Amino acid sequence: MLDLEVVPERSLGNEQWEFTLGMPLAQAVAILQKHCRIIKNVQVLYSEQSPLSHDLILNLTQDGIKLLFDAFNQRLKVIEVYDLTKVKLKYCGVHFNSQAIAPTIEQIDQSFGATHPGVYNSAEQLFHLNFRGLSFSFQLDSWTEAPKYEPNFAHGLASLQIPHGATVKRMYIYSGNSLQDTKAPGMPLSCFLGNVYAESVDVLRDGTGPSGLRLRLLAAGCGPGLLADAKMRVFERSVYFGDSCQDVLSMLGSPHKVFYKSEDKMKIHSPSPHKQVPSKCNDYFFNYFTLGVDILFDANTHKVKKFVLHTNYPGHYNFNIYHRCEFKIPLAIKKENADGQTETCTTYSKPRRPSSKYGLEMTEVSGVATNILPVPPLCIRTGPAVLHVYLAGCTPGDSSPLPHLPPGSGALSPLVIQIGRRF
Repeated sequence: MLDLEVVPERSLGNEQWEFTLGMPLAQAVAILQKHCRIIKNVQVLYSEQSPLSHDLILNLTQDGIKLLFDAFNQRLKVIEVYDLTKVKLKYCGVHFNSQAIAPTIEQIDQSFGATHPGVYNSAEQLFHLNFRGLSFSFQLDSWTEAPKYEPNFAHGLASLQIPHGATVKRMYIYSGNSLQDTKAPGMPLSCFLGNVYAESVDVLRDGTGPSGLRLRLLAAGCGPGLLADAKMRVFERSVYFGDSCQDVLSMLGSPHKVFYKSEDKMKIHSPSPHKQVPSKCNDYFFNYFTLGVDILFDANTHKVKKFVLHTNYPGHYNFNIYHRCEFKIPLAIKKENADGQTETCTTYSKPRRPSSKYGLEMTEVSGVATNILPVPPLCIRTGPAVLHVYLAGCTPGDSSPLPHLPPGSGALSPLVIQIGRRF
C-alpha cells in the first residue's frame, strides 16, 4: 500500500517520486514506468471521437488514484483519490488516512483545521468540504445515520447536520479555490530537469513558402551565485532551411536522439535521374522530444531540408514520445474570383469536410498546398515547398502519406506536420 504525502494545491507523492500539478504527461508516465513493480495496473483513458473535449486520464486502479491531464496542454490538472481504502495519506507528516485511522470529518477538521462551511449537492447527495487547492467529498448514502437536511432552515438558508463518523469518499488536489473552475498550472521549475521546452512554434514564410521555424523556449535558469533561486528563462531561437548541423546545435542545443533513415519511400517522386542509384549515406533526423520537433538533414550537404512538428494525440503511433508542439502555420489562401486571404493552421485546427467527388477538399496556398482531411492523399506538393499533414499512424522517419485511417479513429486535428523543400 502506498504511503503518500498530500500537499494542497501542489502535489501527491513520497520521498522517491511526486506527482506535481502542472507536470507534463510524459514525466508522469516515466514515474509509473520506473516504479512499475510498486505501481501496477495503470489504465490510460481518453476519447477517440473527441480527444480535445475530455481530459486525458491515468487511472492507477490498484491504488485508487486518477491523474487528470488537460486535453490541450497535456499537463496535470487534477489529482483524484477515489478509493481511500487502497492508500495511506498524510499531511505535514501526520497520517489522516490509514488502516488504523479512518478519514472521518472529525479527523479532517483535526488535520487541516477550520475552513469555509461545506457545500451540499442534493442531486448527487454529496457533501463537499473545500480548502484552497484541496477538496473532500462525503457521500450521504454511505452513512449509517441519515443526515438531517433542511432546505429552508432560516432566512432562506439551508441546514445540514453531519452525522459523526462520516468518512471521506473522494479527495481532490487542484490549483485555485474551485475544483470546477480549475486549470492546469504552468510547468513548475522542479519538472524542467535540465530540459528546454517550447511554449510556441511559429512557421516563418517568405515569398516562396515556408522558410523556417521561430521557437519560443522555456528553461529553468539560475541567477548569479550558488544559492540563487531558480527562475524561468524565456528566449527565442530561429532555425531555417539550409542551416547546417552546427547552426542548429548552437540554436537549440544537442538533440535527445539522432535517427538515421534506412530508406526514402518518396524517392520514386524525385526528378533526379539517379534516383534508382542506392545512396552510400542516409539522411538523418535530430529528435527534440521536449520541443515536439524533428529536424531532417541532407546526408550529403548536412543542411536542414525538413521540419516535423508533433501534436502528440492519444492513439497515435508516437504518442507520449514527443511533447505537444504548439505550432502556428500561416497559410496564404488563393481562391478563384476572390482576393487572397490568410488563415492559420494550429495544433487544434479541425479538418475540412469532403466536398468533391473524390472525397477531397484541397486548399491552394502560395508555395504550399494543404489538405487536412482524413482521406488520401494527405500530402500535396506545389511549388518549391511541401506541407505534409498526417491525421493518424505515421511511422517514424516515414515521409509517405497514409493509405487509409483505422476505423473509428475519429481524429479531429492533424497529428504530424512535415514542412520541407525540394532541392
